[in-house]
Amino acid sequence: MDSIMERPMMDVAAGSTTGIGRSKSDQLASASAASPCPGGDLAATHSRKSSFGNKRSASGGAGAGGSSHGHGQSHIRKSRSAQLKFDVEELVSSGAALSRASSASLGFSFTFTGFTPPPAHSVSSELAPFSDDDLHAIDIEASTRRKKLMTEPTLPIYLKFAEVKFSVAVKGTPREILGGISGSACPGEVLALMGPSGSGKTTLLSMLGGRPTGAGAAEGCVSYNDEPFGKSLKRRIGFVTQDDVLFTHLTVKETLTYAALLRLPRTMTRQQKRERAMDIIYELGLERCQDTMIGGSFVRGVSGGERKRVCIGNEIIINPSLLFLDEPTSGLDSTTALRIVQLLHDIAETGKTVMTTIHQPSSRLFHKFDKLILLGKGSLLYFGKTSEAMPYFQSIGCSPLIAMNPAEFLLDLANGNTNDISVPSELDDKVHMENQNLQNTNSKTDYRPSAQDVHEYLVDAYESRVAYKEKKKLLEPLPISDDMKTIITSSKREWGTSWWQQYSILFCRGLKERRHDYLSWMRITQVIATSIILGLLWWRSDPTTPKGLQDQAGLLFFIAVFWGFFPVFTAIFTFPQERAMLNKERAADMYKLSAYFLARTTSDLPLDLFLPVIFMVIVYFMAGLKASATHFFLSMLTVFLSIIAAQGLGLAIGATLLDIKKATTLASVTVMTFMLAGGFFVKRVPPFISWLRYLSFNYHTYRLLLKVQYDPVPDILMTSVPLDNGQTEVGALVVMIIGYRVLAYLSLRRVKSSSS
Repeated sequence: MDSIMERPMMDVAAGSTTGIGRSKSDQLASASAASPCPGGDLAATHSRKSSFGNKRSASGGAGAGGSSHGHGQSHIRKSRSAQLKFDVEELVSSGAALSRASSASLGFSFTFTGFTPPPAHSVSSELAPFSDDDLHAIDIEASTRRKKLMTEPTLPIYLKFAEVKFSVAVKGTPREILGGISGSACPGEVLALMGPSGSGKTTLLSMLGGRPTGAGAAEGCVSYNDEPFGKSLKRRIGFVTQDDVLFTHLTVKETLTYAALLRLPRTMTRQQKRERAMDIIYELGLERCQDTMIGGSFVRGVSGGERKRVCIGNEIIINPSLLFLDEPTSGLDSTTALRIVQLLHDIAETGKTVMTTIHQPSSRLFHKFDKLILLGKGSLLYFGKTSEAMPYFQSIGCSPLIAMNPAEFLLDLANGNTNDISVPSELDDKVHMENQNLQNTNSKTDYRPSAQDVHEYLVDAYESRVAYKEKKKLLEPLPISDDMKTIITSSKREWGTSWWQQYSILFCRGLKERRHDYLSWMRITQVIATSIILGLLWWRSDPTTPKGLQDQAGLLFFIAVFWGFFPVFTAIFTFPQERAMLNKERAADMYKLSAYFLARTTSDLPLDLFLPVIFMVIVYFMAGLKASATHFFLSMLTVFLSIIAAQGLGLAIGATLLDIKKATTLASVTVMTFMLAGGFFVKRVPPFISWLRYLSFNYHTYRLLLKVQYDPVPDILMTSVPLDNGQTEVGALVVMIIGYRVLAYLSLRRVKSSSS
């Protein structure tokens, strides 16, 4: 990853740059007198054309009164139905736009329109009953008015990437995932990455966002304000993953509050951070479900659209300069997806750069993106304004033969499917020449080009017509001050809170999240039922007889095994289950790994020690063990040491493997071995394997329980190793408690270093 992030874009002599309009953000306007962006016109991004009807001025109403206030003169669209072919030069200069009007009887109509101002008297109030400006002020799901997004000033970041390549080794053979992708994104724009499944959208987004993409070879140049990626840039980037990585049992309010406490700068007070979280809740229209659990596969929670908005809120809470989203509309209905995309426009209009992957948008969603990158098999098929995509493909001879969604048309081309699509004459001639030796030349068989032929034609067409011009724009330097470059290139990490604050916040979050699992009625029922059965089986056991003594020793050994087995198989799931969350939060520099690890291990202790107390109270007195406070609390302390040591072993196994199946298998073998070497089944262990019992926490726990109940311990219960005052056993358990946790921490650190 470093190879692609450490090399800045090469600079050229400052020349005439393509001017663009100013962003709506005051910070963006103050950054430079003119803010050029390669490959696009920023002013066009703020002209939000309605797909529902003509826009009306909020203060001027209709007619001349509205136009006198200067809030955007209303336009009507005049259709031109002719099939046009455009040259690439004419595409850039003509400003022709694809019509978004749809016919009630024919579905979507793709005619090209020009815009002419109508007479003032021709616009009536009935022409525009609803507009996109009204849409983002309404929560579609809650049907309530909501607040507009805050327009806080932010550092504008221009993203450039040239010849980005990525390949992985499959069975020793390199496989190309990305094959030289170039483009740019500017503040105030929403750039969409579109392409079939497996075309490399997520890989490209991860590389541009500075996220690990797995083992592979990366090449190319990625720059942020003409500077390479730096550690300080992490806190200015928001990254919404495709999977909703959230804690299941936290509410919406708790999720955003903890994110605010950890991520917002330490110059803000705790109360200000909480208020910021509430502002995000109201801005995203989540006030209705703020006290509802996030939920998951087995826990009922918020809806899919609300989950997406919570994920976005987790990232925009820090007011990022760059926002990356991986398929934020997947699995949502068209109305909710439109709501999410409109939210992205609101975020972009505050001067932020937004880049998102999209799977198969509706026509309304498609036209709401400012720029488009179309990928096919890892190659770049189109980069430019969304409004110019259809004219471009018509200019190379690819046109829809029936009315269809433009996104569907582009995805068909990217897949090499030419059904209901006109085949360019060059490609058609090539196919006929390749097949003329197979069939009679007089045959009227209609040869269709293969998917590979279509892909090669589209790649060659883009390279020959557009690629050179776009790459030339990427080489133009940006007129950015040195102070802005210093902020980007700083290698110093900025932590939002101190180490102790990180620990306390993560400790509280861990308690709230895991109390539902640890204190579930199933687990409590399991422990109580087991303790009652043990109490009935060993009811008032008599240690004065040899058989009664051996029976009580069997009970003590079962206690040592049960509270060694139970914590291990609870702790091994800790880090594998939270791996995605840990990677996500660590990539955003939310906290230090040491603070997370200590908070994660200590927040489990109060929950882990609650059920053993209930267990011991029931079993101890039902079984007739020594009924004195000293013996009871010493037995309880011994069980606590065993639980903490066993939990450390589970954490070490889970952190080392980070795979639940492998960890469960290893833990089963380890616990069984420790149980057999615990000193109850085999008292005369062969010397060549006798060292194994010293690694068993069951062995030390069993000996301590015998010491507490019987002092001196009868010879019939003794192993070959004499039992002293118990300090050796206590010391061994303490070493295990510390050693296993150190091993778990080092394993997590190793995984983090390798992924970086």
